[in-house]
Amino acid sequence: MKASVRWLNRLLEPGNLFAEGVESLLTHSGFPIDAREPAPGGDMCLEVEVTSNRGDCLCHIGQAREIAARTGRALKLPTPPAPPTAGPITDALHLQNQVPDACPRFTARVIRGVTIRPSPAWLVESLESVGQRSINNVVDVTNYINFLYGQPTHAFDLDKLAGRTLIVRYAREGETLTTLDGKQRKLKADEVVVADEQHATSLAGVMGGAASEVSASTRDIVLEAATWDPVAVRRAARRHQLRTDASHRFERGVDPRTIDEPAALAAALIADLGGGRLCTGSQDAGRPAQPLRTIQLRTSRCRALLGVEVPDSRISEILSALSIKNTPQSAGILACTIPAFRLDLEREVDLIEEVGRVHGLDQIPIHPRMTLSVRPVQSSESAARRIGEVLTGQGFFETVTFSFVTPKHAKPFLPPGLSLLAVSDDRRKGDGTLRPSSLPSLLICRKANQDRGAAVEGGIRLFEIAATYAESAPGKNAERRTLALLIDVPGVDKGKPGTTEQRQHAVRLLRGTIQAAAQAIGGAATRVDLVSKAPTLPAFDAAAHAQIRINNSPVGQLGIIDTATQRLFDLEAPVAAAEIDLQTLLALYPPKTKVQELPAFPSIDRDLSLIVDEGTSWESVNDLVSNSGIERLEGVSFIGAYRGKQIGTGKKSVTLRMRFRDPARTLRHEEVDPQVGTIVTLAAMKLGATLRT
Repeated sequence: MKASVRWLNRLLEPGNLFAEGVESLLTHSGFPIDAREPAPGGDMCLEVEVTSNRGDCLCHIGQAREIAARTGRALKLPTPPAPPTAGPITDALHLQNQVPDACPRFTARVIRGVTIRPSPAWLVESLESVGQRSINNVVDVTNYINFLYGQPTHAFDLDKLAGRTLIVRYAREGETLTTLDGKQRKLKADEVVVADEQHATSLAGVMGGAASEVSASTRDIVLEAATWDPVAVRRAARRHQLRTDASHRFERGVDPRTIDEPAALAAALIADLGGGRLCTGSQDAGRPAQPLRTIQLRTSRCRALLGVEVPDSRISEILSALSIKNTPQSAGILACTIPAFRLDLEREVDLIEEVGRVHGLDQIPIHPRMTLSVRPVQSSESAARRIGEVLTGQGFFETVTFSFVTPKHAKPFLPPGLSLLAVSDDRRKGDGTLRPSSLPSLLICRKANQDRGAAVEGGIRLFEIAATYAESAPGKNAERRTLALLIDVPGVDKGKPGTTEQRQHAVRLLRGTIQAAAQAIGGAATRVDLVSKAPTLPAFDAAAHAQIRINNSPVGQLGIIDTATQRLFDLEAPVAAAEIDLQTLLALYPPKTKVQELPAFPSIDRDLSLIVDEGTSWESVNDLVSNSGIERLEGVSFIGAYRGKQIGTGKKSVTLRMRFRDPARTLRHEEVDPQVGTIVTLAAMKLGATLRT
């Protein structure tokens, strides 16, 4: 931003600073000077670098406030003149704000009987000192207020507004507007405009329209002072390649509660310089004002973080100098009320930074040696590293893919109740949608390997630990980190869907991989189950999908990618995929182990093949055997499943292995026969199973 040394001196008491002093003070406050050049009348114009979070310093008052805080000077704000008044504004103008979310506050004032003429010398000189060309007394006042307060304002010719009405609304798709630069612009439905009863008269927060421009014939002025959603302003400015002083400020945030003072001064100056009369009152439409934010500051925390002793009284003095009201709440705790213009102050550490900045970062000692404390790696990092080791040991390749995909690739993986997040087409054309799942990224990676003829015996296996993004409500993001896995269905020729057995084999491989990873970070007792359920994502095959449960808690889903999604990604062969919530998985760490003596006597293993209905899950068979209360039963495990003509339609044979052991002696085979018979009986009663011989 261009800043005038003369302007800054007018706002300070005493205002006797030279250019070198101003440069030094601003630089040490965190606003370095990029350039300096002489300005009319012996003034000096400084190019001040202002970070994007300090919109309050994109004006002379903001920078003068910073200088005052460092030097102990008083900030001297301008006093508006008292112009003659006209009738109430409600008789002159009607105002509607139809989009309070995009325009939190819109105010309008009316000045009647204004004569458009050249500006006085003091105003011309002030604008020229910051590189602005004088136009006329009305437009010059709006520019002056912008550089003084950082509040863009706009003047309309009241007689050119149809119905003497201003309506804040979204543009109609394809609506046209000729802006002040003489260009006709075709508007989009997500752009905000200020309109009269017939058509748009300005592109909100960016530039006014030519149709309502102030001209030599103008007599009655409508002065707009408003604030806009920064995202909406940025989107419109970029789309139309129209960057203005107003858009630059609105993109960085202008608080609705800071409008009144600059608007009142602007209206009074226009009336004073143009010989007009100010209508009483103002039109005001938008959302109710929010109370000022209060943050607690622990003075001991401030000293600890800065590493330098700053007394409580000095901390309070610095905050007060920055217009941050503070009162002792209890011993060592200040209740700090954040002024409306400081949108960047949100947390205690932000206030500590302010104290350090004004007290002087050069006051913080620099030690010749740094003391380090050695600590173990965070448990979450250790767990994630262990997961990677297990998966690579299982033949998986880790991928690092891009977070953006195309909308058509994202939609099959969008969970119900959520909506997609995307950046503007100007930023990323085609693939500007943030992925709601990591699986589309893995499928794109698999397609790239397919195109390059990459092949691995047994099929390609990929995994990635990454963040996924969606929107649960307007402006409310649903971001989470997941573990995503993808494997080729083994043994399937290109262009073939694969047999039921091949697809089931892929599911079993994935389940085994997940179990190995879960037990590696949670311990051998960690239980992984698949529960057959209809998929929540369209991308999965409804006939081959399951919910993943770890220790009886749902953590993700697993299944075969359906044919339509496979074609969408141009894959020649079917794949199986799984996605697990990473936080739930990492919470298992560290692994819980149980140490016991090696058995002194051998076990007896018995295999059973039970014919059950196709819909009977292994979980139900496992629970039946494990909870049967059979003596000397040490464990049960799954061996395999078989389907065929011998079994019958709608049936399958599930083979399980039971292990029996007596800790005090060697078992005889005839001693476990009754227990096996009991299991067969229970399976027949509760599962309708028959023994396959």
